[in-house]
Amino acid sequence: MGVTASLIIILVLTSFGTFNFLNKNVEVPDSLVTSAIESLVKSKQNGANKTNYIKLDKNFIGFKEALGFKESQGRYDTINRYGYLGKYQFGKNTLQLLGINDTEAFLLNAEMQEKAFKLNVARNKWILRRDIKRFVGKNINGTLVTESGMVAAAHLAGAGNVKKYLRSYGRTDFSDKFGSTVAVYLRQFEGYDISNIPQENNPQY
Repeated sequence: MGVTASLIIILVLTSFGTFNFLNKNVEVPDSLVTSAIESLVKSKQNGANKTNYIKLDKNFIGFKEALGFKESQGRYDTINRYGYLGKYQFGKNTLQLLGINDTEAFLLNAEMQEKAFKLNVARNKWILRRDIKRFVGKNINGTLVTESGMVAAAHLAGAGNVKKYLRSYGRTDFSDKFGSTVAVYLRQFEGYDISNIPQENNPQY
C-alpha cells in the first residue's frame, strides 16, 4: 500500500461506540478509540470513499494499536482457530497468570483487554529486565534490539523464548503456527517508546 505497517493501520472500525463482531456487541468507550488517533485521513476519489487510515506515533499507544492490529486487526471479541482471545490474542494460561478467569466476560470488555495488555507488558518487562539491560542497542541478524521489540516478541512467543533468541544471538528462534517469529517481531515493533509502563512482578487484574 506504500505505507509503513508499524505507523499506519487500516481503520476497520467504521464508527465509535458499539462494534459488532461474531454476532456479539462489544462496548468500546470513546476514550479507547480516540486516544489512539493522531490523524484520521479521509478522502474521496471519483465520488467514493477511499480506505481510511490511522497514523500513529511511536509511543505506547502506537505500539499497542500496531500490535493489536497485527494480532487481530484490532477486533476485541475475535477468537482464532487455536483459541487465542481478543484484540491482543491472549492465551487462557496468560490470562490466568494475570488473574483473569472469565474469558467470555474478557471478550466482551474492551477496557479489561486494554488493562490486561498493559499488565502483561509490565510483567514481560520484569521477566526480561536483565536482558533489556544487556541487549538493547545491540544488532542481531540485522535488527536493532529495542525494548519494544523485545516486549512484542514476548507477547508472541513468551519471554523465555525471547531470552533464548537473544542469548543465542539469533541462532535459536521460535515460530508460532502462523509462521511469526521472535526475529520478525523484534524488527516490526522496533523503536517504540513504552517507558511509561513500569516493570512489575506478578501484576494482577
